[in-house]
Amino acid sequence: MSSSLKTLALALALVIGLGLTAHAATITLTGAGATFPAPIYDKWRFEYHKQWPAVEISYQSIGSGGGIKAIKARTVDFGASDAPLTDAELHEMPAQLFQIPTVGGAVVVAYNLPGVGKQLRFTPGTIAGIFLGQITQWNDPRIAADNPGARLPSTAISVAHRSDGSGTTYIFTHYLADISPTWRDNVGAGKEVKWPCGHGGKGNEGVTALIKQIDGGFGYIELAYALQNHISFGQVRNSSGKFITASVTSTTAAITGALARLKRDNRTPIVNPQGPNAYPICGLTYLLFYKYQSDEGRAGGLLAFLKFAMTKGQGMASALQYAPLPSALVTANMTFINAMRMKQ
Repeated sequence: MSSSLKTLALALALVIGLGLTAHAATITLTGAGATFPAPIYDKWRFEYHKQWPAVEISYQSIGSGGGIKAIKARTVDFGASDAPLTDAELHEMPAQLFQIPTVGGAVVVAYNLPGVGKQLRFTPGTIAGIFLGQITQWNDPRIAADNPGARLPSTAISVAHRSDGSGTTYIFTHYLADISPTWRDNVGAGKEVKWPCGHGGKGNEGVTALIKQIDGGFGYIELAYALQNHISFGQVRNSSGKFITASVTSTTAAITGALARLKRDNRTPIVNPQGPNAYPICGLTYLLFYKYQSDEGRAGGLLAFLKFAMTKGQGMASALQYAPLPSALVTANMTFINAMRMKQ
């Protein structure tokens, strides 16, 4: 074992030992980034602190773009993004950076339409049409064709989207680009795009608030936010022609459908995958950390937290509507986690 690895192992042992005996936090870790996984990260840091009181973790839900900027500036111990960094972005980092997927999640098309009486269905073309500004009223014939028998009012559709650099936007716009050549050619996909219509909100929280505030509101948010805020969301027709409700099961089916590609490159998008039971608007969310650490105590705490997330933490995902990772991805992640070293 190298001296660097021995130092990190000793730091980890110290963290665990302090966690068993101390009543006040002696090590503080900071993280920032994606709003998409904030509910599960909050759960992890709370449960981790219960087991190891010597380590306290704070997480700022500021959006994927903010998380990437923070880890690049080294103002946090870890960043978080639903949009994995490209090779070019990794090259721009000040030191070697690892990014590992932590859980899978679904992005739903949520709406505020009182009196409809049942869950609405949306085909890919209808979703693209709404966000392109081509479908502007709820009783549009294309929405009616997706929902025979539904009581659709003439209410105007009020589109809500993210105003900040967002991994949720990255997932959703990759879906739109995959199913709509018009979207792909005119708008594109990324953490930020020039939206053809609608109003912007900061974070999943901001978009959720916009949808709730206006009758006829329609936007994209992470599944957990829709459930926590009791917002209706639609079924979406997948590549097999089935209308699928977002859930842990249908998100897991999407990850499974893309697993062979994910094992080659964990940054592979998993939107619109093959599989009859796969929900089509899914993605993985990523945690970013540097290979070489400079503070022994924080390095030991971070190492323990990452291992906790990949073990006990995975068992907490489903209750919060996230899909735990397949064992093959957990194993690959542990290779990166165990490669963390103290800076020479």
